[in-house]
Amino acid sequence: MDTFIQQLINGLMLGSIYGLIALGYTMVYGILRIINFAHGDILMTGALTTLSGMQLLTQHFPHLNALVVLTIATLLAMGVCALLAMGIERFAYRRLRNAPRLAPLISGIGLSVLLQTCAMIIWSRNPLMFPQVLSMDPIAITAGDAQHPPAIITVTGIVTFLLALSAMAGLWLLVGFTRLGRGMRAVAENPRVASLMGVNPNRIITLTFAIGGVFAALAGVMMASNYGNAGFSMGFLPGIKAFTAAVLGGIGNIRGAMVGGVLLGIIESLGAGYLGELTHGVFGSNYQDVFAFIILILVLVFRPAGLLGERVAQRA
Repeated sequence: MDTFIQQLINGLMLGSIYGLIALGYTMVYGILRIINFAHGDILMTGALTTLSGMQLLTQHFPHLNALVVLTIATLLAMGVCALLAMGIERFAYRRLRNAPRLAPLISGIGLSVLLQTCAMIIWSRNPLMFPQVLSMDPIAITAGDAQHPPAIITVTGIVTFLLALSAMAGLWLLVGFTRLGRGMRAVAENPRVASLMGVNPNRIITLTFAIGGVFAALAGVMMASNYGNAGFSMGFLPGIKAFTAAVLGGIGNIRGAMVGGVLLGIIESLGAGYLGELTHGVFGSNYQDVFAFIILILVLVFRPAGLLGERVAQRA
């Protein structure tokens, strides 16, 4: 039971990050029907920009509290990633909206390589240490015993989960109860009709990319804070897994992205934890990536629309 609780905690924390990243995929797909494969590298840019911001603030304002420094640097990174995402939409995707579906896909992959190369030039190829501002001291949740250590959680893990949950709830309220959200839903339904009703599709699409960039930056800071490092390649695999989470929940469905992210994180953690125990450590956390792609294959084969997605009939 201690192992189960520990892996469940790990899965919730990991899944909340996946869900936050998946929101960027699902919002863009819901409106444009394209997959922005550069989204994971926006996450990477957010984490490294936050790190640079913290270093500059610490250098020029050494008496600032570390938590204040992290907060200011994260807000700065959110702004940078929002502008980056808006630029990606304007220069890489806008002219390809009516192109064959393969064209935006290739454009996104090319952007991913370009962003990683730029990050290597700016921040070097080596992973950089990310300051541990919040406490990483373990907090025991279960009693445990001599043979089975107790289930633990950290302050950083708690803050990560609560921040992700708050961001997801905020987006749900934004889409469901604001003028911008109504515009997003209208453009997703039919851009031409929405424009006739006074909605500017280009503005809505640009803001959608910006919101996705903000969430990616926040997810990047969460990842870097939990793992203690950041590097040019840190966004690739989480980006692919977040895409898997979006497909699992029903890509284009905001609630589906949240549910898919949490489910994927729990499945990965439980699978890696119990596989490690059954094989006495031969297979374990190093093989947890396999579970994400097994889930992706199964979902695409048996339920392509995802758990919360709806099957849409194709017009003749």
